[in-house]
Amino acid sequence: MSEGKDIINNRHAFHEYHILDKYEAGIALKGTEVKSIMGGRIQLKDSYVSVRDGEIWVLNAHISPYSHGNRENHDPLRTRKLLLHKREIAKLERETTVKGMTLVVTRIYLKNGRIKFEVGVAKGKKLYDKRETEMKRAVEKETRQELKEKLR
Repeated sequence: MSEGKDIINNRHAFHEYHILDKYEAGIALKGTEVKSIMGGRIQLKDSYVSVRDGEIWVLNAHISPYSHGNRENHDPLRTRKLLLHKREIAKLERETTVKGMTLVVTRIYLKNGRIKFEVGVAKGKKLYDKRETEMKRAVEKETRQELKEKLR
């Protein structure tokens, strides 16, 4: 969608969900949170995105306290507000309520000196979908190895 320096990719989201659509969102952060994210000290494993009262929020994203912070350091699990246009928020709200989709953060990256969150509209995978994905990955890996051997 947008190029920029990747800070973190949420591989767990791609394993658990089919990502149907992606949106770029800014985020309201405190100073120590920015420094921790720039250091890659964020975990998205149990995080999700929710729409409440016409605003969009990231919940359960763990941003570790900044190592050189003082008593004004941030709360690691606080709820953070994402910044999107009203039309985009309305569209995401419709998709989550009507179609039963989920919103997850797929990656965090740096663009023009600002931290951006990529929010994916996701549909949960069934167990057999996960197995099928693993099988495809294994077959592709084996074929790459065989081609590499033949080229030697």
